[in-house]
Amino acid sequence: MTRTVDLNSDSGEAFGSWSMGDDAAMMKIVSSANIACGFHAGDPQTMRSTVEAAAKNDVSIGAHVSYPDLVGFGRRFMDMTPAELSAAVLYQMGALEAVCRASNTRISYVKPHGGLYNAIVHHEKQAEAVAHAVKEFGSDLPILCLPNSEIERKALTLNVPVVHEVFADRGYTPEGTLVSRTQPGAVIHDVDKVAQRVLQMATEGTVVANDGSTVTLDAQSICVHGDTPGAVAIAQKVRETLTAHDVEIRSFCA
Repeated sequence: MTRTVDLNSDSGEAFGSWSMGDDAAMMKIVSSANIACGFHAGDPQTMRSTVEAAAKNDVSIGAHVSYPDLVGFGRRFMDMTPAELSAAVLYQMGALEAVCRASNTRISYVKPHGGLYNAIVHHEKQAEAVAHAVKEFGSDLPILCLPNSEIERKALTLNVPVVHEVFADRGYTPEGTLVSRTQPGAVIHDVDKVAQRVLQMATEGTVVANDGSTVTLDAQSICVHGDTPGAVAIAQKVRETLTAHDVEIRSFCA
């Protein structure tokens, strides 16, 4: 039986005259795009052009929601109240949905970004706030998240579907969490090493952690970061390696 896996990438992270990544190239490689909604990156015009590129290439669109932290690129923790955070998430989803409607497409899922993504692995109140926002938005949108995380538990309690995600170019701890970007080995840049790791994730459901142990992961979707140096080459190599081993690239929203 042919295996299938989703490839997702962070997209639309330019801001004004400042550029980030090669969205046009990535849209021809990935099957899902996590589009910035203006709180960590992105602006209205960038959102619109990125949505149009995704629609043109039949790429599923996810709302890449974040703390309101443009200066820190959304990678810093923010001590927001549950009400503040829920409102911020709803605001971002609403903005992207409006842009999608103008391009005759829609949001298909939600993926928290950076500091928020990491916080809701363990932070119960913030995880619940994010899950509530997605529930209130409606349309049964799934949340893309790490397995065995607090956001998964809170989402399922509210009957919000979840999709498990793993990262092509990020280091893992023995506990199955991501190595902090402040630590050595947090990001893997070797193209061949990344491709082989992804193949192992997709076909065996495991990854080698930073201490050499093998960690079991559920790889329904694999993230290839759009802002990593050489991101397009990495993503292309990942896609070629997977298809060469009879792994079909297909969005989990298809």
